[in-house]
Amino acid sequence: MIWEKNEGVVRFREALPFIQKLSGKTIVIKYGGNAMLSEALRKSAACDIVFLSALGIKIILVHGGGPEIDCMLKKVNIKPRFIDGLRYTDEETMDIVQQVLCGKVNKDLVSLIDDAGGKAVGICGLDRGMIKATRRRTGADCGLVGEIAAIEPEIINDMLGKGYIPVIAGIAKAMDGGSVYNINADTAAAKLAAAVGASKLILLTDVPGVMKDKKNEDTLISHIKMTETNALRSSGIISGGMIPKIDCCMEALQGGVEEAHIIDGRAEHSIIIKLLTDKGTGTMFTA
Repeated sequence: MIWEKNEGVVRFREALPFIQKLSGKTIVIKYGGNAMLSEALRKSAACDIVFLSALGIKIILVHGGGPEIDCMLKKVNIKPRFIDGLRYTDEETMDIVQQVLCGKVNKDLVSLIDDAGGKAVGICGLDRGMIKATRRRTGADCGLVGEIAAIEPEIINDMLGKGYIPVIAGIAKAMDGGSVYNINADTAAAKLAAAVGASKLILLTDVPGVMKDKKNEDTLISHIKMTETNALRSSGIISGGMIPKIDCCMEALQGGVEEAHIIDGRAEHSIIIKLLTDKGTGTMFTA
C-alpha cells in the first residue's frame, strides 16, 4: 500500500505506528472550499476517509458548500452578501442554504464515500435535535446565522458505533423550536469535535496553513501552541480569514480536543499525509 506524494511515496510500514496510535480514536474533518469543486480532490478525500475508517479510526465529516450556495442564489437572482466573513442569511437565503447543504452537497458527499467503499450517512443539525442554536448576537446583524448553544451527540455516537461515517451539514434548530439557523461549518466542526470527545480536528482549507509570509510557503509554521496565538495575531501573521479558523481551533482545544490542524485541501491525499506520516502537512495547534 502506497500513497504518491511530491517527495516520493508513503509506505504502509511507515504509517503503521500512526495507525496503531489512532485506531479507535475519533477525528472530525471539516471539508469545504476549492477541495469540493475538483472531482479529483473530492475522490481523493473520499478515499482517504474510507481508508481511515477501514483502519478502525472513527471519522466524522462536517461540510460547507459556499460555492454551491452562491451558484444557486445567482440562479434565483439573489446576490450573495457577506458580513464579517459570514453569509448574510435572510429567510429566502436560508431556504436556499438548507436545500443546497442538506440536499445536493450532503448527498453528493455520501455518494462519493459509498462509491469509495465506505458506509456514510448524511444528516444535519435538525435531525433528532442534534444541534440547537441561538441567533448570533455579537458583531453586525447577519440575519439567520446562529451560534451553537447545545449539541446532542447521541445520533453521531450511534452511527460511529455501527461503523458508519456521519456526514453532517451545519444547519441548526432554534432553542425555542422556531427558526432554522445557518451555522458556519468550521464552528460546527469545532463544537462537534469537543462534544464527541474527538482526539483531532482537521480543517481542510485553501491555504497550506499559517505562514509568516503569506506569499512564501517556505515560511509555514508547522506547530503553534495555544499560548502563542495572541502574539501571532498582534504581529499580523494571523489575520483576515485565518482568524475565525484559528478561533475554531482554540475552541476545540479548550473543549478537550488534543490537536487541531489546518491543512491544504487542494493537495491530493493531504488527510493521509497529515495523519499517517511524520512529515505531515499544514499547521498543528496544541494546548
